[in-house]
Order: sequence, then structure tokens, then C-alpha cells
Amino acid sequence: MVTQNIEQYKGVFIFAQQTDGKISPISFELLGKAKDLASSLNTDVTAVLIGSEIKNLANSLAEYGADKVIVIDNPVLKNYRTEPYTQALAAAINEYKPEIMLVGATAIGRDLGPRVSARVGTGLTADCTMLEIGDFPLNPLPGREQKHNQLLMTRPAFGGNTIATIACPDNRPQMATVRPGVMQKAERQENAKAEIIEFSPEIKENNCYVEILDIVKEVSQTVDIQEAKILVSGGRGVGSKENFKLLEELADALGGAVSCSRAVVDSGWLPKELQVGQTGKTVRPNLYFAIGISGAIQHAAGMEESDIIIAINKDPSAPIFDIADYGIVGDLNKIVPMLTEAVKSQVNK
Repeated sequence: MVTQNIEQYKGVFIFAQQTDGKISPISFELLGKAKDLASSLNTDVTAVLIGSEIKNLANSLAEYGADKVIVIDNPVLKNYRTEPYTQALAAAINEYKPEIMLVGATAIGRDLGPRVSARVGTGLTADCTMLEIGDFPLNPLPGREQKHNQLLMTRPAFGGNTIATIACPDNRPQMATVRPGVMQKAERQENAKAEIIEFSPEIKENNCYVEILDIVKEVSQTVDIQEAKILVSGGRGVGSKENFKLLEELADALGGAVSCSRAVVDSGWLPKELQVGQTGKTVRPNLYFAIGISGAIQHAAGMEESDIIIAINKDPSAPIFDIADYGIVGDLNKIVPMLTEAVKSQVNK
């Protein structure tokens, strides 16, 4: 690791991911958490916006909590490529020296974050589900200094069977990638303004560059379950791919979407894009139906922050009932159609 004067590093930075001139939702989630962390440290929040002809996006970042926006605008950065984006973000970190750097654990962020952390000589905690400011080590140890105001980065480990809290006390920035859907975005402050800093680092072409020959955009036939307000989720207990029709009918009546557990994907009943859980997506809908889902910790990690959870399971001792707000013990083949009809009757009144 590079020897650093960590006292020089101040502020909470986020990588504001954008694609095709549109800010990705994860960026607003990161800003919400960044504001909380910055408040604990009595510092400010900066978004690093990278791309081409993207300065107009800075205002939306200000409205969701950015005090400053560093804009790196270069035609070379029009489409995401690992090497030029790595050079750009690493240059911003070396120039402005943030204490904390947050990146979304998206396909882009998971590629970019580790490379940037290596370039700037720091560590990276991947796929975090909780971030807070505190002491490290968590409990004082004989003969070891307990450092204060450290970023405590929590993530599930060993397939979700344990939780690890990690810190980076001796290097800066403290870097983490954060799972989409986990953090709560701040409420929008319309017409809020941020200080705009235009930064033009040198970006050198080297043997790590790739050439984009063509961009093919596939139109997905599935909804984004992370955007859904109501999810009707099924597990192995649904019994078959055909039985998911019952869940689809309930979701249609509620104006929601269908999702599932890993067991359903592994069985080939539904596509991976609909999977909720540690190895799927983290969701936070207003209403979550867990139907035929046992509630193992790997699944719970992806949905336990839902506003209201309704569980339907024939096993009264299923772990899902421990986190559900409402539980129904019984045969889903009878209960779900009755629920669907009840919803339809209310809608038609």
C-alpha cells in the first residue's frame, strides 16, 4: 500500500453512475447514505459525474443531496470503458482526497471500484448492505489503538450465513461498493444547487484500452423488480412453474410484479432477473408477499426492509414468519385465489 497522510482526506464522495445521459437510481441511494455519513463526520457530500456532455445532470444530483459535483466531461468517456473511467475516477480521488468513496455495486461499479481502489492504494469492501461511522476495532483490544470516526462497512459473508463488519483504518479513501436497493435515497429538494467543479484529468490510451465495435441493447421482457411498489414473490413451495400463474394473477390484480427465491431460478421456473435475495436483487417495496418461501437468511437479506411483508406458508415454523408483519398458515393453492378475488372485488366496487 502507498504511505498516506490520512489527515489530508476529507469529505464523503460518491460515484454518480450515468448511462446514456440518465443518472442511475443507485446514485440517488448513495447520496442518501452519504448525507447520513457526512452528518456524523461534520463534512460535505460530493458526487463525481463522469461521461460526455453530462454537465446538465449535475442539478439532479444537487436535489438529492450533493453539496458539490465534480464533472469530468470528455468525449473519450461517452460510453463506459474500464480503463478511461478508472483513470478519471482515480485522478479525482488523488486530486480532491475524499475520506470516503462510495460506488454502486452495479455491473459497472463492480468492475470500476476494485480497479480504482488498487490505483489509489486503498482497500475496498464489496457488496455492502450497511454503512455507519464508529470505532474500530468495535471493542477495545489490549495493546491496540481504537480509532474513532471510521467507516464501518457491513456485508454478508459465507453465502449470507454470517455478517462481517470491515474497516480500513490506515488508508484513504475508505471505499465500498453498495448493493442497489439497500440504501434509502433522500427526499428530493427541488431547485437545490451544488457547487460545480469542472475537472479535466489527463486520460492516456494504453494497452488496457478496449475498442467498442458495436453496442447492442436488448429489450428486457421482465420488469425491474427493484422499481416495483408491490411484489408477489414465490419460492419452492409454489410447487411448479405452472403454479406461478396463481401469483401472476394476484400481482395483476394488485398492480404489482412477480418475483421469486433462488430455488425457483435454480429449478428453471423463472429468470434470474426476478430473483430476490443475497445472490439476487435487494428490494424495498411497499408490500411484499412471500408465498411458499421458507425465509432463509439469504432470501431475507434481500427483502426484509420491505414496508409490509405478508407470508403464506403451510409450515407454521417457517422462518419467514419471524420477519413477516402478517402471516397466513395454509395451502397457497386455496389462499392465493381467494386473495385475488377479494382484491378484484374491491377494485370493481
